[in-house]
Amino acid sequence: MTKAADTLKTTVEQITATGNKAFTDTVQKSMSAMNDVSAHSKENLEAVAASVAAATKGAEILGAQAIAFSKKSIEDNIAAAKALGSAKSLQEAVELQTSFAKSSMEAFVAEMTKMSETAAASFKDTFSPLNARVTATVEKIQAAR
Repeated sequence: MTKAADTLKTTVEQITATGNKAFTDTVQKSMSAMNDVSAHSKENLEAVAASVAAATKGAEILGAQAIAFSKKSIEDNIAAAKALGSAKSLQEAVELQTSFAKSSMEAFVAEMTKMSETAAASFKDTFSPLNARVTATVEKIQAAR
């Protein structure tokens, strides 16, 4: 072979090797990026599942509190009605009714406070996993800059 042919052959081999390396590097980077996206998506799905679980638990707790309060209220109403029925005078009936109204209002306010605290805790637990994923995504985007 001539020197020109050898030079051409060497040049073609170098171009081919460089192209193959660039292709291999690009495929590896793409696969790595796909793996990162897959892992990120999995973590997002896990966060959504944790969020739904926390919301369900919170709803169950609030429902149980509402049922317990309703049951106690009915029992208190029956007891108050019996007490009013056995009142010996109008004055005693008014005093019983006033006392019952006051205790009912206090119980209602206390229960609403308790339910508000439960709801707030439930919201915090529900959104905590999602907030963590948003933070992770923002940090990943900022790191890529």
